[in-house]
Amino acid sequence: MADIYFNGKFVGTSGKGEKFVEDVRKKRRAGLLPQKMNIVYYKEFDEIRINSDSGRLRRPLVIAEKGKPKLTDEHLKKLEAGEISWNDLLSKGIIEFLDAEEEENAYIALTEKDLNEEHTHVEISPSIILGISASLIPFAEHNRGDRVNYGAKMTGQAIGMYASNFLMRTDTKANLMIYPQVPLVRTESSDIVGLTTHPAGQNLVIAVMPYGGYNMEDALVINRGAVDRGMLRSVYFRIYETDEKKYWGGQEDEIRIPDPTVRGYKSEEDYKRLGEDGVINLETPVTSGDVLIGKISPLRFLGTVEEFMTGIENRRESSVTVRHGEKGIVEKIMISESADGNRLIKVSVRDERIIEIGDKVSSRHGQKGVVGLLVNPEDMPFTESGVVPDVLFNTHSIPSRMTMGQLLEMITGKTSAVTGEYYDATGFTGVDENYIRETLGKLGFREDGKEILYDGKTGKQYEVMIFTGVAYYQKLDHMVANKIHARSRGPVALLTKQPTEGRAKEGGLRLGEMEKDCIIAHGAAMVLKERFDSDKYMVAVCENCGLIAMNDRTKNKLVCSLCSESKISWVEMSYAFKLMLEELKSLLIYPRVEVGDHKSPS
Repeated sequence: MADIYFNGKFVGTSGKGEKFVEDVRKKRRAGLLPQKMNIVYYKEFDEIRINSDSGRLRRPLVIAEKGKPKLTDEHLKKLEAGEISWNDLLSKGIIEFLDAEEEENAYIALTEKDLNEEHTHVEISPSIILGISASLIPFAEHNRGDRVNYGAKMTGQAIGMYASNFLMRTDTKANLMIYPQVPLVRTESSDIVGLTTHPAGQNLVIAVMPYGGYNMEDALVINRGAVDRGMLRSVYFRIYETDEKKYWGGQEDEIRIPDPTVRGYKSEEDYKRLGEDGVINLETPVTSGDVLIGKISPLRFLGTVEEFMTGIENRRESSVTVRHGEKGIVEKIMISESADGNRLIKVSVRDERIIEIGDKVSSRHGQKGVVGLLVNPEDMPFTESGVVPDVLFNTHSIPSRMTMGQLLEMITGKTSAVTGEYYDATGFTGVDENYIRETLGKLGFREDGKEILYDGKTGKQYEVMIFTGVAYYQKLDHMVANKIHARSRGPVALLTKQPTEGRAKEGGLRLGEMEKDCIIAHGAAMVLKERFDSDKYMVAVCENCGLIAMNDRTKNKLVCSLCSESKISWVEMSYAFKLMLEELKSLLIYPRVEVGDHKSPS
């Protein structure tokens, strides 16, 4: 007896599991049962599972019977003519959606040619196996699966024209490529997704060769001449915003140039770029820490009595400044109202990003790398016809990754660049390799894509032929300008007195156990001396009870609060350790510091 489960709940049994499932499928295809229901029979468990819940991934397949697909040429003609629709094919039982479980009972043919009588379904198109991002990869079936995965992931990180109304949008940060190009080698999905109207890359001339070790470990050598002409150039937008909040007691923020009497006033120099309304002027170059919007807020902790006693104006400086490590030019200013009806100001800062050493670029085949060297065009290799490659791609990146799709894209792109035709490289159904080779041969090139190249520095011909072609490259969001980070001195955390964490907070770079081991292995152990005393602290400790003593500054005397003993020593320790001792006290644990060789109180 087969157990029947409906959406995970046991609902009954059936004496003939396979026949029951077959009958349910027939009724679903006839329209007697919901289309969104899927059913599967597991022979090894003797279980029938029926699913109709949400969240299942389902995909369409053509039903096949007796080795023939139910979808005929007649149906296709009627679809083109608009006589029938997709829903008609579903209701007539020609196409059905299967989820991951029902696929366990299906035997799916890749194409109509592969069909035999055992098959239950046939793919509408083999490329539908791939998701949206993966279907944008040309010749994806020639790459290893993990590379297709990487390529799909990086397509989403590529900088392009993400929206046509980018000038009206107020995204917190945005990247825009200045000269995006439509790929010469594309897939059917490119048009459907809109990559032909909003592209995210450029067609570059690639030569597969090493160059003095500067393209080791996936790095790329790039032609400086191409960079100067605008190759892979982008603009980075950052939006800064603030509003005039209202607080209890009738107090509120003010957006204006702060007065010198305000607590936290910077200097007259810092506010000189602001207009009369306290907002910076358009097209003003700005850098880290520059004030964009002048703002004054009420003090957070002072009440009226303290305010009167101290004689301090009850206002503090809270201007909006450019983030640490960023720069740019003020692009636009928007003045509006927030949802609460408060005055809202947004300032957009743009920064032109010319590709530099350390920027990340990638092909569509998961071949990612950073720029290792920018070479003057006169020092770059060149072909017999004088073509200088834009990128020198390392030969070692191919054998272990087995991205044959990139090699095919390069010869197809080369053919496309010469003939002026776009080529379709959709997975499983794209242009044939032999056709591309023949076309390339007819155009006067070698059909394998190799060419004679000359050394730009010496003018000598290279002893070997160099594989050269055109590939679509993407500049990724991971730019060195956003990540470069170093500090000598800077702010520390209030609680632990250790350097702050993170680039935006001007933080330090943390050294862990493994980094420490590397420094010692390099014979630079003394570096650790300065690295590991960022929170060095002198603490007065009572030698009798081992607790931290008090420093009575009025009497200029060290006093132990627990015992009457006055034998107190200064101990050097990390401030974080002193903090831990105090936290142990709060847990009612007695942390005793035993003083050995010590300095006398001073």
